Amino acid sequence: MSQQKIPVTVLSGYLGAGKTTILNHVLNNRGGLRAAVIVNDLSEVNIDAGLIKDGGGLSRTNEQLVEMSNGCICCTLREDLLREVERLAKENRFDYILIESTGVGEPIPVAQTFTYIDEEHGIDLSRFCRLDTMVTVVDAYRFWHDYSSGESLLERNQAVGEEDTRDVVDLLIDQIEFCDVLILNKTDLVEESALQELEQVMRKLQPRAKLIRTARGMIEPHEILNTGLFNFEEASASAGWMKEMQQSHHIPETEEYGITSFVYERIRPFHPGRLLDWLSDWPAEVVRAKGMMWLATRNQMAQNISQAGPSIQFGPAGYWIAALPEEEQAQLLGEDEELQKQWDAKVGDRINKIVFIGIDMDREHIVTELDACLLTEEEMKLDWSLFTDDLPNMPAEQIEMALS
Repeated sequence: MSQQKIPVTVLSGYLGAGKTTILNHVLNNRGGLRAAVIVNDLSEVNIDAGLIKDGGGLSRTNEQLVEMSNGCICCTLREDLLREVERLAKENRFDYILIESTGVGEPIPVAQTFTYIDEEHGIDLSRFCRLDTMVTVVDAYRFWHDYSSGESLLERNQAVGEEDTRDVVDLLIDQIEFCDVLILNKTDLVEESALQELEQVMRKLQPRAKLIRTARGMIEPHEILNTGLFNFEEASASAGWMKEMQQSHHIPETEEYGITSFVYERIRPFHPGRLLDWLSDWPAEVVRAKGMMWLATRNQMAQNISQAGPSIQFGPAGYWIAALPEEEQAQLLGEDEELQKQWDAKVGDRINKIVFIGIDMDREHIVTELDACLLTEEEMKLDWSLFTDDLPNMPAEQIEMALS
């Protein structure tokens, strides 16, 4: 008889959001569920594991707490995670595995660990486990402070090694945009109107996830255990900007608290100089932007733009299909009906398509300013390669902003 797959819940969320408090609360109210708990902390002394031992009510005989320190399970400790989960599953004495990821961990690599076979180590966790729920915990009290700080993890001494150049805000957004359940914790510290605004922003950034308010980590265990919510493809496509991008006719609606979104779409390239000036003076009311840009000086390559708070990343995203040899173009067009519909007779798939999500955005002003960055009729006739191009030319390079 084949062994039943053990369900797994993964808790993600930035440092101090309250993951350990939630985990303790769930463990103390789990109704006899036999749980194995894996706690990942970056420090050599695993403080969170100590808190769970003190407050989680784990039985030493029936349950197990695994401490994984001095690394991150989404990268440096990935092999350790694979082996520990495999070992726990094979013991066949647990009903559930609960994993608390480190505060600087990204959820997608952890989810991939449970979804795909690890060829290098010959481990296929999907044989023993099923990823049940990806949870992201957001600190309602500190979110806007961290979002707008402009600080990197390195500056906060929270980086996974010296090569970890991520900004705090990019990590926050990564965690929010990939989850099944989004917990707004510490809501008792925030006024109701501010909380409602934050909740609306979260729904725009992550429309798929179940959104739950909590104070002091008090959550019903059934909200994050055995939910059956996880689906890798759905979670990967659940970010608000993706939903906006997929709508063929976007009808902008004024929502409560002035939280709106729109898609800027133009089939004409940007002038690199004027675009850089605009990007450097980014409109502060834009919370999140993501999309593709067509730059006149780089006619062969699509450019990717990703903004969250004071962080803008810009760089090449790959070749436009229209820049490929005709044979390859024909093959790709033949395989993709959606591409055929969007194909322009003159420029192919080249396009500017950017999603903007923000609070009290002046859409008309943003569109007018962006339109002014496009090539004029006269410039369209010139040699585009002669324009000065000082924009970043490496994937995901940062642009210095002058946010007011």
